Amino acid sequence: MNEAIDEREGFAAFLLRLRGRGIVPKDMIAAFEATPRRGFLSNLHHDVAWSDRMLPIECGEAIEGADLQAGVIAALAIEPGNRVLEIGTGSGYTAAVMAKLAGRVVTLDRYKTLVEQARQRFEALGISNALPRQADGSNGLPGEGPFDRIVVWSAFDSLPRTFVDQLSSGGIMIAPIGPEEGEQVLARLTKIGSRFEREDIGTVRLQPIGRGVAKVI
Repeated sequence: MNEAIDEREGFAAFLLRLRGRGIVPKDMIAAFEATPRRGFLSNLHHDVAWSDRMLPIECGEAIEGADLQAGVIAALAIEPGNRVLEIGTGSGYTAAVMAKLAGRVVTLDRYKTLVEQARQRFEALGISNALPRQADGSNGLPGEGPFDRIVVWSAFDSLPRTFVDQLSSGGIMIAPIGPEEGEQVLARLTKIGSRFEREDIGTVRLQPIGRGVAKVI
């Protein structure tokens, strides 16, 4: 019983923080509420599931804080029927949330362990339109676009121009851009013609984009 109360209180505090920042898309908030965040975390971190802290997951990776995830998903402005490409599956949580808003989510990770865990979580929740795949996402999925939305949870050192061709006209990509060490700028890139129109929407500290796939894990 206490755990259920803690969960509700944590979610309520999360909502208050979002409203304080002006992030209130009703469909997105409903998608977060309908996706059991604790199921994507180890038992050790259930009490801080809705905090804005980055929390460790398997393979030496981390899940972003709930506030950052919500800010990015809100900025993506996902519409029903959209095809979404996510680079950095991690625990699978953001793909599960986006699957409730989009038509289809293809989510890539370098680590087979994370991909398999995400697949099991999606199956347990009856999510059939989120498709996890082990792949090198540093150049996206060139043969499978265009996508309406692309989100990347690790940083590029410069504007990722190669992704322009993978977005549909008017499509939106969100990615951190900046140095490996220190803060990066979170950029919202909208495809206009054959180029990106860039709007900077915040700062983050995320890992640089990894190349290749992990051989063992």
